[in-house]
Amino acid sequence: MTISVDHSLKYWLLLLRVPGIGSKTFVKTLDNYQPDQLFKQSHSTLSALGLRDKSITFIKNPDWVLIEQDLAWLEQQGNSVITINDVLYPAQLKEIDSPPPLLFIRGNSKILSQAQISIVGSRNPSTIGLQTATAFAKSLSQAGFVITSGLALGIDAASHQGALNAKGYTIAVAGTGLDRVYPARNKELASHIANSGALISEFPPGTSAHANHFPRRNRIISGLCVGLLVVEAAKKSGSLITARMALDANREVFAIPGSIHNPLARGCNALIREGAKLVESTQDIFDELGQYSQQPEEINQEKLETTLDLEQQNLLNLIMFSPTSIDYLVQESGYTVEVISSMLLMFELQGSIATVPGGYIRIK
Repeated sequence: MTISVDHSLKYWLLLLRVPGIGSKTFVKTLDNYQPDQLFKQSHSTLSALGLRDKSITFIKNPDWVLIEQDLAWLEQQGNSVITINDVLYPAQLKEIDSPPPLLFIRGNSKILSQAQISIVGSRNPSTIGLQTATAFAKSLSQAGFVITSGLALGIDAASHQGALNAKGYTIAVAGTGLDRVYPARNKELASHIANSGALISEFPPGTSAHANHFPRRNRIISGLCVGLLVVEAAKKSGSLITARMALDANREVFAIPGSIHNPLARGCNALIREGAKLVESTQDIFDELGQYSQQPEEINQEKLETTLDLEQQNLLNLIMFSPTSIDYLVQESGYTVEVISSMLLMFELQGSIATVPGGYIRIK
């Protein structure tokens, strides 16, 4: 099978492979020449554009084998690529400094232009952090937002899963070529995302993971969104860098606060001091970005609690936002273990508490 590809696209793919030409230089060359025109220019003209000798050498002697590999990847069902000139290229992303000239896509390219909330945070979050990311992603997805993150372990994966749980759209921005998944343990998650959303990357197929790829990935995560939510982050972390990129791009930045004793809350607390909006519920995000959402009917927690009988309400009030043991609940409530266990199961099904090492925690 031979894929039908616009002749000029081959030169876009080729220019992406030229050593010494990054996103900024690539986009800058478009002011003068389209890629297929650039490869016809003389050495002196290319030099006058500010290109270095190693770049010019490749342009004059291109490696078409690499492009055949790209085209072979594009032959596979569900795979595509768009250029910065394409009508499907998201307008939000064009606004950032150094937008990627091409985006490789596995999945639904049309959702790239829908309103997105990016959710980022620690790769080693707490249980409550995972619960929070999943719950926020699900609620925001139900309100019509596309949930965007970086496919990393921890908060990223929980955010993608929350959107999938809501049967909504989610976008994973990769730091590798899309012919591989990093980290490998998220391979099944990546497959689910590709089936109901999209995996995207500025890196061509065959590109493996490198440390310097992930800050580049993060600028895309921050650039695609109308707002970015940080769930848990240490004071020096990639999530904070992503949040500051979002601020630089004039995006709304939201952060969930935490205990001053929790190292994973220090990054969020620092962002709040710097002007990020403190978030306790999705309503705080809707207040700022309501024009983009189709808000679901809010669940009134006070109304939920009034449906509990007195014994249930007393027990729920004893469960703290830090691990609370059953022994403590027995001691403080006077109820039997059997009665407490039955009520705890009901609270879990309602989403009011979560199981953690050492007992239970209140989550709303």
